[in-house]
Parts: sequence; C-alpha cells; structure tokens
Amino acid sequence: MSETDNGSTIDRADVELRLPADGAFVSVLRTTTAGLAARLDFTIDDIEDLRIAVGEASAMVLPQADHGSDLLCEFRLSPRKLTISVGVSAHGAPEPDYDSFAWQVLTTLASSASLDTSDGRFVVTLTMQAGPPGAVV
Repeated sequence: MSETDNGSTIDRADVELRLPADGAFVSVLRTTTAGLAARLDFTIDDIEDLRIAVGEASAMVLPQADHGSDLLCEFRLSPRKLTISVGVSAHGAPEPDYDSFAWQVLTTLASSASLDTSDGRFVVTLTMQAGPPGAVV
C-alpha cells in the first residue's frame, strides 16, 4: 500500500515488470522473481520453487494473451512473503482449467494460488512464504 498526497492509501505493487507477452521473455521474469525472493531471505529451494511456479503461471496466461499485449507482473513484498501476479490482456479468455498440469504444479509449489479472468484480463496470482528463519540461502 502507498499513501497519496491527500493521505489516502492505494493498493499498488512494490515492483512491476512489463514485458512483451512472448515466451522468450519468461526467463527475465524468472530471474527477477529469484532476485526479489533472495532479498526476502528465501531458501535456495524456495527460490527455485518460485522460479518454476512463475514459469507455470506464464505458461497458463501467455497462450490467452491478446495479440500485441504485454505480460504484466506485479510483486508484493512482505517480510518473508512474496505475492506475484502474472497477467495479460485476454478478451474472451476461457474459464480457468484447474485440472491442467501447470495449475497442479503451481498449487503444489506455492503457499496459495488463484486465477482471475475478469475485466478482459487473465491473471494468475501466487503467494509463497519463506522457509524457516536461519535456513541456508
């Protein structure tokens, strides 16, 4: 949350990353995710799980992206917790496939995950809690 000039608060990401909606750029997203997780003292195993989960989230949203749209990634950082939303403009996106391999991997690796296909967007949001304090990073 951020405060505006008039004292009200707005919900905005701590970090935003906008990339072309093309699989060639997913490695940039995975690397950014790993760097942010490392800053939050995630373990090496948790960082790798996050990299995989973000890759699966991208695999879910990219095929639904409108032509010429962007992949928008929002990162919300909390002590030992990282929430990532990966989304594209997707008018006419199908209903989420909760039986897909990508969704199964995502929900196995992340502490929590959700899908949203409203307002002309297809967004996957996942949250990961860091491992126990003092773990090897």
